[in-house]
Amino acid sequence: MFELIKNKSKNAKNDILSGITVALALVPEAVAFAFVAGIDPIIGLYGAFMVGLVTAVIGGRPGMISGATGALAVVMVALVKEGNAMMPDVEGAGVQYLFATLVVMGLLQIAAGVFKLGKFVRLIPHPVMLGFVNGLAIVIFLSQLGMFKVEGEWLAGTELWTMLGLVALTMTIMFGLPKITTKIPAGLAAILTVSLVVIFGGIDTSTVLSFVQSNGGTGIEGGLPSFMIPQIPFTMETLTFIFPYALILAAIGLIESLMTLTLIDEITETRGSGNKECVAQGTANIVNGFFGGMGGCAMIGQSMINVNSGGRGRLSGIVAALMLLSFILFFAPYIEQVPIAALVGVMFMVVIGTFAWSSFRIIHKIPKADAFVLILVSGVTVVFDLAIAVVCGVIVSSLVFAWENATKIRARKSTRENGTKVYEIWGPLFFGSIQAFNSKFTPAEDPEQIEIDFIDSKVSDHSGVEAITIIVNKYEALGKKVMLKHLSPDCKNILKKANPNFDEIIISDIDDPRYYVMTEAVGVEA
Repeated sequence: MFELIKNKSKNAKNDILSGITVALALVPEAVAFAFVAGIDPIIGLYGAFMVGLVTAVIGGRPGMISGATGALAVVMVALVKEGNAMMPDVEGAGVQYLFATLVVMGLLQIAAGVFKLGKFVRLIPHPVMLGFVNGLAIVIFLSQLGMFKVEGEWLAGTELWTMLGLVALTMTIMFGLPKITTKIPAGLAAILTVSLVVIFGGIDTSTVLSFVQSNGGTGIEGGLPSFMIPQIPFTMETLTFIFPYALILAAIGLIESLMTLTLIDEITETRGSGNKECVAQGTANIVNGFFGGMGGCAMIGQSMINVNSGGRGRLSGIVAALMLLSFILFFAPYIEQVPIAALVGVMFMVVIGTFAWSSFRIIHKIPKADAFVLILVSGVTVVFDLAIAVVCGVIVSSLVFAWENATKIRARKSTRENGTKVYEIWGPLFFGSIQAFNSKFTPAEDPEQIEIDFIDSKVSDHSGVEAITIIVNKYEALGKKVMLKHLSPDCKNILKKANPNFDEIIISDIDDPRYYVMTEAVGVEA
């Protein structure tokens, strides 16, 4: 499937049609996530419109879709509840605290972009990315199962079979139409076809209107968002309350957005700007805070719908946002008739296209640690949320990497004709390997002349430099002379600053390595 996606070229027609498809799929998602957060559905729709529009215009990844997301909604529900408790006499106080939090969240995200923190997404290992994709595919699938319930009860009998039949029809159209023509997005064609079948066939099934009403709304019709300043006391107590929520929301939003950006980059074989996307996400959430929207971040499901439908440029995201606004302003009576089954079918196809099925093929071929990380991230994404899953995956991958490299350091020992004992160090010297490094030396048993050669070793951090200092001091305390060879200029400078006498024991050669050492004294990344 990814090959088909890569081969699609960017053009206005594809962007417009895919944008319309995405807009239709955004409606139930925005409503559902607003319900999860405990706020009015129209706030979720406004949020999806504003986040989608701003990020489409100034974001770092053309073709990526942003909107209200479940990952943020599960945090917002606690914020809204606590906000209501803080001002029990004020109706809707929790929502006002939410709007203020979005402003602070946006400022934090902009700061992340300004300080170029978006580049750290490159540190996310591939198994974590696979786990992220698989976990979110499962989450999207599970979220669609909620559409098979009415007032908390599972559909049964005729209603269930009708829903399943319409979902199957939608998926069949999406699967078969691209084999005939790709001029019309399969998702859009499926939604329109199933909607016409339901409307003109008089089929009794759940629609967008009934779904909104079951979630506490009256419909999706509304006016334009209007400027407002959050009605909360501007005190230190308020800032203390909202800042932790803003920090969590900002982190979750950026992680999900940057991970989705990386995925779309990989699928389309193009490259977006993570730092630019951070600024765009922050700007969008500030706009939401002042115009009464729910806020949000990048959405992998809708982004996959967009790229599957041929959306490549900024126009696709702009059309999706503007169409969503037009649904609210002008076309609500028509959009409310769209059967939920059609949208569920589209999302099920997104799940099939998103899930990395190759995981099953490679799971027994990759290192066990990578397989564990893949499964861990997938599971934590489903049970908790994306941010926790990614952090867990990166930590476990880092620990595994450090452990494996800590055992790779070696010392080849030899003795020259003049009696000098030579230690040729091989492998990385860093915080994880210093214990193994120290164990290679026998100061009390060694001769009077010692030479330590780092030609095949890289001193990676300050812990490594400190380990060298300690070994040298041990030999000197026994009255023995040590010479150090093939250290990088940064290692030499640090050692000389720690002990000026080291200038006499360091041998400089033209073939000394030129890497940097991660240390406060240098302040430069390796």
